[in-house]
Amino acid sequence: MAAVVLNEIGKEYPGGVAAVKALSLDITDGEFVVLVGPSGCGKTTTLRMIAGLEDVTSGTISIGGRVVNEVHPRDRDIAMVFQNYALYPHMSVRKNMSFALKMRKIPKAEIERRVNDAAKTLGLSELMERKPRQLSGGQRQRVAVGRAIVREPKAFLFDEPLSNLDAKLRVTTRAELKSLHQRLKTTTVYVTHDQEEAMTLGDRIVVMSGGEIQQAGPPLDVYRRPANRFVASFIGTPPMNFISGKLTDNGGTLAFTEDAATNPTTIPLSGELAATLRPHLGRPVVMGLRPQGLSENPAAAFLELTVNVVEPLGDTVDLTCSTDSGITLVARIPARRPIKPGNRIRFGLDFEHLHFFEPGDLGKSLLLNQASR
Repeated sequence: MAAVVLNEIGKEYPGGVAAVKALSLDITDGEFVVLVGPSGCGKTTTLRMIAGLEDVTSGTISIGGRVVNEVHPRDRDIAMVFQNYALYPHMSVRKNMSFALKMRKIPKAEIERRVNDAAKTLGLSELMERKPRQLSGGQRQRVAVGRAIVREPKAFLFDEPLSNLDAKLRVTTRAELKSLHQRLKTTTVYVTHDQEEAMTLGDRIVVMSGGEIQQAGPPLDVYRRPANRFVASFIGTPPMNFISGKLTDNGGTLAFTEDAATNPTTIPLSGELAATLRPHLGRPVVMGLRPQGLSENPAAAFLELTVNVVEPLGDTVDLTCSTDSGITLVARIPARRPIKPGNRIRFGLDFEHLHFFEPGDLGKSLLLNQASR
């Protein structure tokens, strides 16, 4: 195992296209870190630079205390698992898992030990003589992971390994990967565009956009205290609702007033939230509200909304609603009673799910220093 340190690394392609910009990240020994973000954000390029499959334009990469910028991929002592499995179709599971060790001239007895141990760990012992075409998608992915495990590397690199699996299999394989890391404690860097996958797997998640890190931290910290509007919109299901407006003085009480020509929504703010936001009185802001923060319970602050679309999810239901001014909001509430399009519902607001940001797609949080959020 080993720490992986990225120090101001950058990747620029011909034509001045910057895929990664001065990115710094310290991944501790044994940590499971997930790089997450939309397509084109630079997460896979970052992973490929760690692996040595992409040259670094600037900065340095260290693995286990050794700078590896000029080190060949095979000599970096890492193992990579790809999205497409990359198994040899003519080889059995056993031969797929042992091939890299044979190329390294590892003694036969040691190869046998490593392969058998990995097969037992991954539940592959009964499949060792099958060819990849005789395996399900989930089994193929486990073989790909097993091939990485037998190398006993300093670090594992995963490039969207679950994206080819169906929804149910993704959930079970995700749990297997997390359990595997808890047993092996090998430093792991994992890339995905799926924020739910990132939240459930990572000791720490790194949210990227435009080749830069927008926020890094434990999954629940990032969810509860998003650093900016992009992070708030990307992390969480359904995505956070946003309403543009400004902070106003409503008879001595701080309030948020929607930016609308007719029927603007005004929400009174109180307590610690109001005290934190008062220095921004009169300024344009964007209010963020998690769908889970809208409830049918009475509250001092509320929104009266018209239901447009009802999406039952079992124990919960997602309601796409609109304000009187035409703003669309999504609420996720318990499925306690039938609700139909056209119903008018008064939703109470949970201040714990309210966030305020500066205007703009990357507008900074105005509450980031509020310890309770």
